[in-house]
Amino acid sequence: MMRTLYAGVSGLKNHQIRMDVVSNNIANVNTTGFKAERVNFQDMISQLIQGAAEPKANIGGVNPKQVGLGAMVAAIDKLMTQGALQTTGKNTDLAITGEGFFILKDGDKQFFTRAGAFDVDKDGNFVNPANGMKVQGWNARKDPTGKRVVNPAGEIEDIVIPLYEKEPAKETTFVRFKSNLNSAVLPIPAGATDAERYNFITAADPNERRGHLTTIVVYDDQGREQTLKVFMWKSDVNKWTASVSMTQAEQLTVDVLGPAGQNTTVPGNTRFELFFTPDGKLVSVSDGTDSKNDGSLTAQISFRLPGNPAVRNIELRLGTAGEVDGITQFASQFTTKAVEQDGYTMGYLESFVIDPSGVITGIFSNGVQQPLAQVALANFTNPEGLNKAGENNFQVSNNSGEPIIGEAGVAGLGKINAGFLEMSNVDLADQFTDMIVTQRGFQANSRSITTADQMIQELLGLKR
Repeated sequence: MMRTLYAGVSGLKNHQIRMDVVSNNIANVNTTGFKAERVNFQDMISQLIQGAAEPKANIGGVNPKQVGLGAMVAAIDKLMTQGALQTTGKNTDLAITGEGFFILKDGDKQFFTRAGAFDVDKDGNFVNPANGMKVQGWNARKDPTGKRVVNPAGEIEDIVIPLYEKEPAKETTFVRFKSNLNSAVLPIPAGATDAERYNFITAADPNERRGHLTTIVVYDDQGREQTLKVFMWKSDVNKWTASVSMTQAEQLTVDVLGPAGQNTTVPGNTRFELFFTPDGKLVSVSDGTDSKNDGSLTAQISFRLPGNPAVRNIELRLGTAGEVDGITQFASQFTTKAVEQDGYTMGYLESFVIDPSGVITGIFSNGVQQPLAQVALANFTNPEGLNKAGENNFQVSNNSGEPIIGEAGVAGLGKINAGFLEMSNVDLADQFTDMIVTQRGFQANSRSITTADQMIQELLGLKR
């Protein structure tokens, strides 16, 4: 009788724990990044009444006789399935699709979470504003050219987003051309004056033009705008001449960057020549002294600016020899233009965006976009083995394995979605059904206790 009572009590306790888990799941149905749990039972030790007997020549075998002593909780499993994504529109809200956890730090303590409701504090730290824990990743560092670069192979650190920080001006070091020179036009006579040449290049009637003018704004080391002009005109069959000028430039000189050791600069020279194949491909460039006919074809302009005695240089990237990736010569309208330069004026970091790989790209007031940092993700061999640490966080346990840290979208880690939050993966239909099953199990175990009590009462009544 007493075994029945204790078995019933074990059932009551187990179902009470199961109800606690179900209630916790329901309570967190709207908790960001919450992972539901489930309870599994197993039978407790059984008392052996009679052991098994093997078969004999004259009789068969006998099975063992055992009486179970109740049930116990086998495991409380974490269900690490993907939760649905909820749109928030806030660019600092992050959600992971796939495997992985965000990494948070509180002093020397490291935590992991799927809840990505982050923000920026007054010092620019990227944090969980609910508890101040700092999001971990890799901050960008400037390389020797001044470009910001993120190194995801380095040690993780606190992510800092320096809003309204200044980005210093960067002087232009190159201008890239992607254009076409109309091969159908007639050459400008060699003896034409500058005025006559200018009229040919800028003729109002496109059919009368024999050249083209392209302009682009470039920047000096103070971020001041300078206008670079390149005049191009047809000087012979498959041959074009270009002349360069720039506002405020003094002692401007053009030099073709030929093979090493063969460059000869002629001070005051502002022209260079372009040579094409009959099928319109640029094959060589020359400044009258030096020339180059292979690889990347470039010309370098050198100049000084008022108040600055230092010589400044800008590389004109004209294209690749024998290719059509730069300046070409086809029987089509002029499209001669400079398409890219790398300089800019001073600006302030005004906003930022986060891409699926976790790279945080800053947008500056001068139009420049540069990477600021990258959010790191971590995964585990056994994520179900993590310890829950409260506040939507997990911690490493003896059975979770050590964190495998990397960038989103690489080596099995999921992708990051900005402007979304991962909702709880609790299924209310499952939880309410489980609640009914748990209540019935609790009720059935209570009935076994009351029945055993009645049987004991009958036994005590035998002696009157």
